[in-house]
Amino acid sequence: MRWLTLTLIVLITALQWPLWLGKGSWLRVWQLDKQVEEQRAANLVLVGRNTALDAEVRDLKQGSAAIEERARNELGMIRSNEVFFQLLDSSGAHSDAPMSKKVPTTLQAQ
Repeated sequence: MRWLTLTLIVLITALQWPLWLGKGSWLRVWQLDKQVEEQRAANLVLVGRNTALDAEVRDLKQGSAAIEERARNELGMIRSNEVFFQLLDSSGAHSDAPMSKKVPTTLQAQ
C-alpha cells in the first residue's frame, strides 16, 4: 500500500509540474497578463499623442491661422509694417532661459 501511495504522489506531481512551472504555466500566464496591461497603458498614451497630432495636421491643412502662429513662434517671422518687441527678464542679468521662453510681442505700426 505504501508503494501505491508513493507512486500516486509521484504521478500527480509529474502531471502538475507543467501546470505550475512549465511552458504554459500559471506563472507565465500571469507575467504575460502583466505585460499586456503595461502595453495597453502605453498604447493609451500613444493614442492621445496621435489624436493631438491629427488635430494639428487638420488645423494646418484647413486654416492659415495655425501656419501663421507657427511661423511667428518657431521661426520668429513678422508681417510687413509690424514692429517686433521682445521683452526680457526685468532682473537685468543674462537669462539662461531659451529664446522660446521669452515673450515676443507684436504691434501693428500705424
